[in-house]
Amino acid sequence: MPIVAYILATVKTGREYEVIDAIKGMKGVKEITLTYGLWDLVIKVEVEAWGQLDDLITKIRRIEGVESTATLVGV
Repeated sequence: MPIVAYILATVKTGREYEVIDAIKGMKGVKEITLTYGLWDLVIKVEVEAWGQLDDLITKIRRIEGVESTATLVGV
């Protein structure tokens, strides 16, 4: 059964679209929504294993312009 999670990201002002472009080609990313408020991006991901989720979160955190993330895992 796939693991579905939502990664909430804050991004440096003006870098939102660059970050979206860097994320959208990543394996497991299903949807990216640009938002206003506490979080700048809501990234829906679907992976087969916890290790894949960890790898994806790490890749996103390393993108230039990403300031912080929080992850919500669905059940």
